[in-house]
Amino acid sequence: MAAGLDSAIDSIPAQGTADEAPGFTAMVVDDHPLVRESMVARLKMMGAREVVEAATIGEARARANLSGPRELCVLDLGLPDGSGLDLLADLRSAGWQRLVVLSAADDPYSVRAAFVAGAQGYLLKSASPLVVADGVRRVLDGGVYADPSVASLLAAGLRGGPVDTGVSELSGREIEVLRLVADGQSNKQIGDVLGLSALTVKSHLARIARKLGTGDRAEMVALAMRAGVIR
Repeated sequence: MAAGLDSAIDSIPAQGTADEAPGFTAMVVDDHPLVRESMVARLKMMGAREVVEAATIGEARARANLSGPRELCVLDLGLPDGSGLDLLADLRSAGWQRLVVLSAADDPYSVRAAFVAGAQGYLLKSASPLVVADGVRRVLDGGVYADPSVASLLAAGLRGGPVDTGVSELSGREIEVLRLVADGQSNKQIGDVLGLSALTVKSHLARIARKLGTGDRAEMVALAMRAGVIR
């Protein structure tokens, strides 16, 4: 698995990504050296000015305490000294804003638990190079991203009620907003596309949250996908 991901990450085309996310800082947490080193190299090609590595939760916590919040963390869930879910929650509470899981686990529990713990992205180690690159870029841009093959798992694990619960109450404008959220757009970017202020977009999202019963962007998108109102 590590060798396959190493080859995949190395083949991700580096097309102008330094301009998309100039000078960001990051941490990569994985106990497979080839996976870790390949992701570090790729992030630097995407514009990272500094990337630190950790092979365990203990190492990651030590580096996080030393450096403070960085702009991105890519981490595995299966680590030698515990679950990456605990690390996700720790980093989130410490102020880390962009957290991406890169894991071999594709079961509904792992996917949903990662987002609940604070992840903004969930990528699979078996994913194509373009999916890995796209997911990281979307999270760097402030969006939420789930590998297409696990998006349905996320939706299936969210609610036990009817698939249209709350979704049927969404207005056309609110569905437009959700489509752009699903594309990884920030509030400002959504406003630019729809001709709205960021504050108005925030108000739309608040109404969507009340109707769907969740304010988590990933869960809102998953519920809309499950009901078939967005792709």
